Amino acid sequence: MNADELPTLRDELEAHGLWANKGLGQHFLLDLNITRRIARSAGAIAGKPVLEIGPGPGGLTRALLEAGADPLIVIEKDPRFVPMLEPLSEWSGGKLQIVQGDALQVDEAALVDGQRASVVSNLPYNVGTPLLVKWLKAGPWRGDMTLMFQKEVAQRIVAKPGSDAYGRLAVLAQARCEARLEFTVPARAFTPPPKIASAIVRLTDRADPYPHLDALERITAAAFGQRRKMLRAALRSLLPEPEPLLHAADIAPTARAEEIDQAGFRRLADAWLTAKA
Repeated sequence: MNADELPTLRDELEAHGLWANKGLGQHFLLDLNITRRIARSAGAIAGKPVLEIGPGPGGLTRALLEAGADPLIVIEKDPRFVPMLEPLSEWSGGKLQIVQGDALQVDEAALVDGQRASVVSNLPYNVGTPLLVKWLKAGPWRGDMTLMFQKEVAQRIVAKPGSDAYGRLAVLAQARCEARLEFTVPARAFTPPPKIASAIVRLTDRADPYPHLDALERITAAAFGQRRKMLRAALRSLLPEPEPLLHAADIAPTARAEEIDQAGFRRLADAWLTAKA
């Protein structure tokens, strides 16, 4: 299949009288060169299940079908785009499955029928972070993820200890995945252009994923909630006397959250779970 055989996305948008809904965080990526690059970043997806969130007019959808995703399941909240996506199902020989609904509410495991699926998406800006956290907690259906975020969010996901961008999102993402920033996409590539650039992040499963992500969420929310404070003060929002917990995790009470690496936060979450038991 060659997506160049299809009508251009811009022509299709005009024919359907569609425009971006800012309330849904919509910015259309119409450049097939960029969408094909995203599809390539997802690795070998030919003949494998792929999940895409927020396809909109279908720019990335075309590239993923062209790359051989089978099936490609797209979840689109905005019903206006379903008629524009439907012809792609016939063009793909039925490989495209369209679900009209809210990605925050759907049961992905049921959609992929228990198969392990890659997630490749140009995520709507307003739900990118909650969707990522949802998928980090997902069961065995969730494979590698290749996701577009606002550039500053992407930088937070891949950040290392000691950097300004390092925080809760980096700890949670890197507890389950190896995270790498693939490339940036300038604002001018979108219609309408957002105010900031975007970036593609590739997340692949770690060999040693941390199992207690809910506990890690609680610990990092407290630790980074007052990131300039020492942990012995910041963690008081979680428990009244944090110092025994910090000693159990072999972390100095005077340390700050931005100094603690992945292993340190794992020890801290484990110590908190033990203390609660």
